[in-house]
Amino acid sequence: MRGWWQEITGLVLPVDCAGCGRPRTELCERCQGLLGGAASARRVRPAPEPHGLPPVWAAGRYGDEVRAVVLAHKERGALGLVGPLGAALAGAVRRMGADGPLLLVPVPSARRAVAQRGHDATARMARAAARELRRQGVPARAAGALRLLRPVADQTALGGAGRLVNLSGAMAVAGGSGRLLRAAPVVLVDDLMTTGSSLTVAARAVCAAGGRVAGAAVVAGPRDPEVHPDARPRRWRAR
Repeated sequence: MRGWWQEITGLVLPVDCAGCGRPRTELCERCQGLLGGAASARRVRPAPEPHGLPPVWAAGRYGDEVRAVVLAHKERGALGLVGPLGAALAGAVRRMGADGPLLLVPVPSARRAVAQRGHDATARMARAAARELRRQGVPARAAGALRLLRPVADQTALGGAGRLVNLSGAMAVAGGSGRLLRAAPVVLVDDLMTTGSSLTVAARAVCAAGGRVAGAAVVAGPRDPEVHPDARPRRWRAR
């Protein structure tokens, strides 16, 4: 009955793949494969790499289809995509080699952006990733332990240095979250990593509160990583 109802619903309310536009499927098998997972997740670094950026692992490569899936969930409210996106993030966390217990902390979004979208996309993905990790036997939870202290300018046209200046002093630990951050290794979570500025500032905020950042996981990183996927993480310490 369930399959029959989904088939009828697809005829009445057609759904196209969020990645490539293939009809009558919310996310086709090919695009789901492009999101990657533990087997294909790899270490990525921006160029130039900001000082203080934790090791970042990306589930997939940033490309047209992956970008479309992320934007469909974030900007167009395709909430059903949170499952595949969360699974992709969980795969990146597993590839990182971090065991539980873990605290997944999403990079905070501006309140105005969350209000306009009607949901906090990064926080939803972090919770979905934590559920998937627990399903796989890895103790993990997600918490919105960071917040923005002030409005920041649109970063679309800014380079890495400009983004760091824009975000400097703008992120801090949310009230009452300090003890939570110190209780377990923190994995920062975001949808994309381009210059690494947001993850760098987030890591500094966690470390300033006494927390330990094990690394960061993103759905997609640069198309051409600068290091081999099997490169061992270098030792890292936020300053």
